[in-house]
Amino acid sequence: MKKKVSFLFFSVLLSMGVYSQRFLTLEDCRNLAIENNKALKLATEQERVAYYQKKDALTKYFPDISFQGAYLRNEKNLQLVPSSFTVPQLPTIPGVTWPIPPGTEVPMPDAIRSIGEIDIKNIWVGGFSLTQPLFMGGKIIAYNDIESYAEELAKSQKDTKLKDVIVETDNAYWQVVSLATKKELADSYVDLLKKMERDITLMENEGVATKADVLSVNVKLNEAEVTQTKVENGLSLSKMLLNQICGLDIQEKISLRDENIKNLSIDSEDSSLPNIEEAIEGRSEIKSLELARKMYKKKENIAFSEFLPQVAFTANYLWTNPSAFNGLEKKFGGMWNVGVVVKVPLNFVSSSSKLNVAKAQTNMMGYQLDEAKEKIELQINQSAYKLNEANKKLIMTEKNMEKADENLRYANAGFEEGVIPASDALAAHTAWISAHSEFIDAQIDVKLCKVYLDKALGRNF
Repeated sequence: MKKKVSFLFFSVLLSMGVYSQRFLTLEDCRNLAIENNKALKLATEQERVAYYQKKDALTKYFPDISFQGAYLRNEKNLQLVPSSFTVPQLPTIPGVTWPIPPGTEVPMPDAIRSIGEIDIKNIWVGGFSLTQPLFMGGKIIAYNDIESYAEELAKSQKDTKLKDVIVETDNAYWQVVSLATKKELADSYVDLLKKMERDITLMENEGVATKADVLSVNVKLNEAEVTQTKVENGLSLSKMLLNQICGLDIQEKISLRDENIKNLSIDSEDSSLPNIEEAIEGRSEIKSLELARKMYKKKENIAFSEFLPQVAFTANYLWTNPSAFNGLEKKFGGMWNVGVVVKVPLNFVSSSSKLNVAKAQTNMMGYQLDEAKEKIELQINQSAYKLNEANKKLIMTEKNMEKADENLRYANAGFEEGVIPASDALAAHTAWISAHSEFIDAQIDVKLCKVYLDKALGRNF
């Protein structure tokens, strides 16, 4: 009974392990990588930043309205009348005697002094201000254009990163498929050599084969088992890498749809290239550089605006407490004013330097754009040649594989009949594993070359 329960428990655990394995297609891997890629998330946030910076630049067309207020507490009030005054030098008049000699200090009565007292212990000041730009030398227009280009640039850079993520995911996906297929091939090769080892041992016992034949088979079997282990390790590491790219736990068990497919479906498309100029213009990298050049051109306009006058309309409403609009009153009083402000720059030396810097930066960006177009044209042609070579190699390796299969069948049959020596049979086995391995690599190479060409042409995946 205990054995039955243990067996049942083990079976349940085994089935849970099998069904917990995640099954993924190429499209699933792409979607997971796009969803979890940190660089793409960063590019999305940069796109949001550019969007809000564009909105902020648009506000420069509208008036700037602000309010300012202040409160001040003073220790003393102002006294316009002193506490005493000195009698001035009076004119001498015959027969007249002045009651107060000149230079005498006479105290000032409090009733008279209070008339000249100004209460400034509590002062309130406030006001609204409005400034509407009328002409800024084209600076505001240039700023808005720059922010519009910056938003497009952020989208273009995100598109470039998106394609890079897809290419990286495809590379990892097909690497797993390649190693999974080679693992099956290695397992079959090991099984084949084990059977041959059993056969050669029986033949040695019957005196048909020599000890050297047995040892040569043993050596080949050991080499095949070492290769099998390397392929298994490489497959595990490749799946870990794919998990990391897809944002999964690196230890999570995954199974790919194309792992168990012997012959991958290869699209037979027209190998002729489209219009190279159109392909270059469609590349997101070229769009980014063109936008960057336009931004630097607008910076030239901003630098040139330093030579032009700036005109703005201003309107204000000011109030104070105490107010002096009807005598000095202890209450709030205010007034409005409007005007036009004109600023004429005179620092032409500094402005000329800024303009020359902006022009040089625009030229530099133009040179980078021309260089990028040349490199992309070269990249497109290289990718097209590599795809053509991969297609030819695929046809050749498929023929070689068919010949190797046939050769192995004859070699096995001849070896079992004793008419072919073990060395020839081992050579047929080696040719068979090599042909199948090259065929697998050729299929994967065609898949990846197609991806690289699509990326070079700026196509959407």
